Amino acid sequence: MISILAQAQTKGISLPEGASTYSEQVDWLWNYLTYVSVFFTVVIAGLMVLFVLRFPRKHPDDQPHGHTHNTALEVTWTIIPLIIVMSIFLWGFRGFLDMATPPSNSYEVLVTGFKWGWNFTYPNGATADELHVPVDKPIKLILESKDVIHSFYVPAFRIKKDVVPGRYNQTWFEVDGKKNNITFENPTKEYDLFCAEYCGLNHSRMVSKVILHTPESFSSWLEKASDQGAGLTPVEYGAKLYKSKTCAQCHSLNGSKLIGPSFLNNYGYPVELKDGSAPIVDENFIRQAIVQPNSHGIKGYQPVMPAIPLSDQEVTALVTFIKAQSDKYQPEGGEATASEEGQAEPDTATTEPAATQNEATNQ
Repeated sequence: MISILAQAQTKGISLPEGASTYSEQVDWLWNYLTYVSVFFTVVIAGLMVLFVLRFPRKHPDDQPHGHTHNTALEVTWTIIPLIIVMSIFLWGFRGFLDMATPPSNSYEVLVTGFKWGWNFTYPNGATADELHVPVDKPIKLILESKDVIHSFYVPAFRIKKDVVPGRYNQTWFEVDGKKNNITFENPTKEYDLFCAEYCGLNHSRMVSKVILHTPESFSSWLEKASDQGAGLTPVEYGAKLYKSKTCAQCHSLNGSKLIGPSFLNNYGYPVELKDGSAPIVDENFIRQAIVQPNSHGIKGYQPVMPAIPLSDQEVTALVTFIKAQSDKYQPEGGEATASEEGQAEPDTATTEPAATQNEATNQ
């Protein structure tokens, strides 16, 4: 289905735009298989219709002639398919070896799949929820999953590789900057990235982008990405992470019940656990819920939260952001009101404004 949708975005019914250095080789093989299949379908179907019309059974007593075999014909329809099949095998095997063997000078990026998002970690420790790469340099991807099987799929690169929990997979690609018109005047370009393996409720929302850069543009981005919280307060940085780490898919800000509990008026209030206890939610409770998902066992919710890779700075920012969604949050010692600074834009899965939910909660 994803392949069909990806193709539908292009003009006509051809393959999506090919951006990687080996996409042309994949496309040639695909077209070769298509043309061979169409040719033999037309020939075989045409001969069947011809024989039906040319040699009908004219009388119930008609019997076929006693031909047993034709050596020349049998050799022909054995040799020709063998040549075609072997050409497909050799062509495909050569392409497979190219795609399975990253060059020794590849730039390495760790790709982590989780329900339902992507995280990309770079050699300098920078992380992002979109894959930023330079053109004209081979990129090696080390793939891991934190929960279930996912599949890393970029239609324009002709790349699809399973992301399996408990082991590492790898794949690679290189993008021709000239072919993709990546220049100093046009330093970036985006392509869609999908999960191509059904992985649960929000599988269809597990999408991201591959963003191509010139070498200079990539170096500048990488430097900024190494300190994404620069210039932001902890609450502002936490609001940014709430969206980029896909927290919004499972946790609302207005009291709506999604897959996980809402962040509205969570901090400072008791929460009922499956063991019957009802502890007050404090900083340590929130931190443990982030770092060790499902360890508390909150009543009414399934233990499905994956372990999301986060730095200590990111965990602290998220804890502060979650606290800021509560009317018990008093960062400056004033009256207990929800911080305006901590109010992120409502996610698309929620429908009622936070102010209405606060009133309902306080009643």
